[in-house]
Amino acid sequence: MESYLLSNEQFTTKLRQVGEERYHDKHPYHVAMHEGKLSPAQLQAWIANRFYYQKNIPIKDALVLSKLPSREDRREWIQRIIDHDGREGSEGGIEAWIRLGEAAGIPREEMLDERRVLPAVRFAVDAYVNFCRLEPWPIAVASSLTELFAPSLVSKRIAIFEQLYPWIRPEGLAYFQARLHQAPRDADHGLSLVLRECKDRRDQEQAISALRFKCDVLWALLDALSLAFPGENER
Repeated sequence: MESYLLSNEQFTTKLRQVGEERYHDKHPYHVAMHEGKLSPAQLQAWIANRFYYQKNIPIKDALVLSKLPSREDRREWIQRIIDHDGREGSEGGIEAWIRLGEAAGIPREEMLDERRVLPAVRFAVDAYVNFCRLEPWPIAVASSLTELFAPSLVSKRIAIFEQLYPWIRPEGLAYFQARLHQAPRDADHGLSLVLRECKDRRDQEQAISALRFKCDVLWALLDALSLAFPGENER
């Protein structure tokens, strides 16, 4: 391993390279989704299984929150939990994802009881939550930096769902619309924490590895879906 400290610009470039190489938008299942090639059953499977990830986001964020040493950082980080868990009168991202499922024809009870969640998806998401529980908080924060790559993808997804999957009721897209402003805010805060706290090259490399791990988690979700719901050309 190189011993010199990367500049903030070099470090940020290396973090972004992880997304360019390994973010889940390059997975064949995801590519097929954005080309309008998924059947209703395949898209429903993605929504239902991705929900297990979505519902665990505020749990991993609470684990990170519990380790943040400063009041200022905790005040900013807690907004992530509120965004997903919501407040009275503003139900948040978990409810919005349930409504995406309903808009795609999945009954609410089937979203909530997790009957559609594949074992490999559960295993991968649980591994991510445990990673954030066990690792030092700057490394856990680094694993969340897939948010750097999300905004442009979410913007595309809204247009793609509207154009290529018109059978999904439009009110189901509220989750993605909210993330258009939430994800850039979260990414900016998370990146600032990682740049501030990674004080030597070893820390920087651990942060880069953490982001690779998170990309692997998201990739594993799609691997599981590909095996369980293959396309016609994969049978």
